[in-house]
Amino acid sequence: MRQLLTTEAFNQAIIDFDDFGTSTHLVPFEWEVNGQTGTTIKAFNEYWTRRQRQAHSLHEISYRACFKPQLPRFFIERLTQPGDAIYDPFMGRGTTPMEAFLLGRRPLGNDINPLSRLLLQPRLNPPTIKEIENRLDKIDLSHAEEEYDGLLAFFHKDTLCEIISLKEYLLKREESGEIDNIDAWIRMVAINRLTGHSEGFFSVYTLPPNQAVTIKRQEKINANRNQVPDYKEIKARIIKKSKSLLKDWKELESPGMDPSCVLATGDSRFASSIEDNSAQLVVTSPPFLDVVNYQADNWMRCWFIGIDSSDINISQLKSIKEWEATMTGVLTDLRRIVKPGGHIAFEVGEVRGGTVLLEENVVRCGVMAGLEPIVILINDQEFTKTANAWGIENQSKGTNTNRIVVFEV
Repeated sequence: MRQLLTTEAFNQAIIDFDDFGTSTHLVPFEWEVNGQTGTTIKAFNEYWTRRQRQAHSLHEISYRACFKPQLPRFFIERLTQPGDAIYDPFMGRGTTPMEAFLLGRRPLGNDINPLSRLLLQPRLNPPTIKEIENRLDKIDLSHAEEEYDGLLAFFHKDTLCEIISLKEYLLKREESGEIDNIDAWIRMVAINRLTGHSEGFFSVYTLPPNQAVTIKRQEKINANRNQVPDYKEIKARIIKKSKSLLKDWKELESPGMDPSCVLATGDSRFASSIEDNSAQLVVTSPPFLDVVNYQADNWMRCWFIGIDSSDINISQLKSIKEWEATMTGVLTDLRRIVKPGGHIAFEVGEVRGGTVLLEENVVRCGVMAGLEPIVILINDQEFTKTANAWGIENQSKGTNTNRIVVFEV
């Protein structure tokens, strides 16, 4: 177990970091915000790497623009102790809360998309494979009431019948209050298996599972590839993916889901479900301007859980001014949530060909929110998952660095 570091010791550890054979390169960044001036060091190095061991299998849920688990682990291990609460106001698939849970910390999370909670919560209290198999055996997937012929561009008619039958079963269980961790797990895996580019998914070949294309676009893909959807039996695929997710999970060592864990759905500027002075650390990554359209990416997943993605008020912030105003609001709320002496690690990536250095805007936002920027980590690497997520060829364009502004509260 690493020793908990003070702010001064953390900064020195960043300056001295050479775990992967390279020395840290330091560049001062001078800033001025509303008459207040300061200098914050940008520290360039490879702080986490592909050469590290693989992340825990429970992380392997597809979601657009998610960071590697090694990123929150880096800060959690150095700036918190077991039992501390770790918060992410833009939790997405739940990488930060999941890693906090696996490291014996208390996970807190929020996201404006209700899909996020459904993707994370079941992984904090996993059922056994036997429980999953037994539950699936009892679910009749041969009768579907809803008709959605447009989805035949993605699925064989019999596969679509099974998907809709499962959707209707889960919605009825939700409405009756009977849904349990086994049903929630099955829903989470099914969401993740809807569309993709291999045999493990329910669909015919399409784009990666974190970005569902439109029906018209899928029809073009089918025509270009001269393909038609084959029948895919969904129960077997749910079980196979469940075994993969649970391969690192030791049931007898499971502490179970902490009842004090809070996973909220709402605007990250006003996270009223998260108490004042409740978190020791925040590790988060907000939307990078208008780089990703999360509503469009998740339309089918939202359909499966019974909501219209267009009803989710996910901001597409096109201008720096809009983005700064929103992030200042988020950081102001984080100042309320984080304990005095705690820290916020706010990650952004390269956008618009590297012409916009969002980490410098984050410093501005934090200072306007009353926070003190202590260091800016620039994690250099050949490519990241985020680069793949933009649909851009690795090592050419897109995000190839993590840029994290660390604040002390």
